Amino acid sequence: MLSLIRYLKNNKAQSVIAPLFKLTEAIFELLVPLIMADIIDVGVANADSGYILKRGAVLVLLGILGLACSLTAQYFAAVAAFGFGTALRTDVYKHIGSLSYAEIDRIGGSTLINRITSDINLAQDGVNRFLRLFMRSPFIVAGAVIMAFTVSVRLSLIFVVAVPALGLVIYLIMRANLPRYKLIQQKLDGVTQSVRENLSGARVIRAFSAQEREKREFYGKTKSLEQSQVSVGRISALLNPLTCIIVYAAIITLIWCGGISVNIGGIEQGELIALVSYMTMILTALIAFADLIIFVTKGNASAARISDLLSVQPSVTETASQEVTPEPDAPAVRFENVSFAYSQTEECSLKNISFSLGKGKTLGIIGGTGSGKSTLVNLIPRFYDVTEGRVAVNGADVKSYPTKQLRKMIGIVPQKATLFSGTIRSNMLWGNENASDDEIWQALETAQAREFVEQKPDKLNEGVAQGGKNFSGGQKQRLTIARALVGSPEILILDDSASALDMATDAKLRRALAHRNEKCTTIIVSQRASAVKNADMIIVLDDGECVGMGTHDELLKSCEVYEEICRSQLSDNSKGGGQR
Repeated sequence: MLSLIRYLKNNKAQSVIAPLFKLTEAIFELLVPLIMADIIDVGVANADSGYILKRGAVLVLLGILGLACSLTAQYFAAVAAFGFGTALRTDVYKHIGSLSYAEIDRIGGSTLINRITSDINLAQDGVNRFLRLFMRSPFIVAGAVIMAFTVSVRLSLIFVVAVPALGLVIYLIMRANLPRYKLIQQKLDGVTQSVRENLSGARVIRAFSAQEREKREFYGKTKSLEQSQVSVGRISALLNPLTCIIVYAAIITLIWCGGISVNIGGIEQGELIALVSYMTMILTALIAFADLIIFVTKGNASAARISDLLSVQPSVTETASQEVTPEPDAPAVRFENVSFAYSQTEECSLKNISFSLGKGKTLGIIGGTGSGKSTLVNLIPRFYDVTEGRVAVNGADVKSYPTKQLRKMIGIVPQKATLFSGTIRSNMLWGNENASDDEIWQALETAQAREFVEQKPDKLNEGVAQGGKNFSGGQKQRLTIARALVGSPEILILDDSASALDMATDAKLRRALAHRNEKCTTIIVSQRASAVKNADMIIVLDDGECVGMGTHDELLKSCEVYEEICRSQLSDNSKGGGQR
């Protein structure tokens, strides 16, 4: 938790005011038993009703002042805790945004969601309770012991024995529970991941009638989480009984020894009641402190997970601060002996890839599933950094570009069509926030999406559900292509982004792209030979290696893998090429 204390810097005043008012409230509370002792020993003993009323008024005043201090402390503690949570949540969100694909792949989406929601909420709650109770409870305990010594030194020795025993019980329970809270959060990650997979893959699960299997797996994960929580609950449940046993044993001893002392005139009756009140006060304070320890322990476990996330350094870092001036005669994209391996594996997903793609040209990349097609194009906008070799755009290494400049030059349409909740217009403006409606309609027309968008009642203002669920797969793909085109990129990457389109629509799309902008360099990743056969150059990948490079006609003669793909997909009349 201490590693995250810096997120209270914007709420320093509130972080100081809250415990100070709690300490003030504790002082008022510590005075109450002494006043009660005076009422009993003086007012009741002498039947002095005036003295009783005066002292009673003081008790009421102390109660009102204590309530005011408590409410003030609660308010400032809440302000500080929510400020802490807001600053931490913002920083974690920014940090997640700075991570490359490699770190996000390794950590996992469900864990990231839990850490920015559940973990931060627990840490925030821990800070809130810490500010309110951490100073108050120890002060009450220490103050009660000190006040007890002012009443009777001999009877106060009971306090000296009881308080360390209570502290030991709290320490042992906290020590036993801390690793269990970390385990609970890890298991919660697994439950969240299962829920995400079931929601996103609901159609697949139902298609394979796998609902019962998924239910069993989910039940197993939740049962494991339940067992961990019950285990923590059992240990935590020991806290109140053990502390109560110690405190009530101390009270019994105090009454026994105090009664003897009252009989022999060592102390007054009111003073004995004050001592019992102080012991009860210690019990109440320690129970509150024990609850605080539970929440702080949970918060500390969550804070450790958040700190671990914040300590993850992105493998793709931006070192360039000035924009790069492209070389006018340089190739649009150049790969020089590029090899790449994902961080989780030692085997290279791409091996010694080299090629040059001129400006305004079209490159087709084809190969079987898992051959490295998407990996290759993800290196161009620097979603990953190469393991070996060099990737250059317009003559400059991609690492020399500021990220914003590089990705503004590149329009990429990923395999999975992703739309965001809002409207069609708001989704199109991701490509260019200043785009006019005419530019949007032109992009939609090129992407073969204009027709169905015009049929919508609200046209560009038609609502888009989360993930674009109110559109078909083909419609989503065409909208994501249009979104990339709105930005007028110099390099357009279509990563198997027409897989849901029928052959006729796919052909119209390719023709429209070819005539849209002759200066735009296009890279088409596809498993369809028909999608790449008219490209200026085709790269054939097999298990991460380039096994063929050239035009459609050249590869039919020289590349066995490409010939096999064409044989399985194209008719004899279409193997010879066609017009672009």
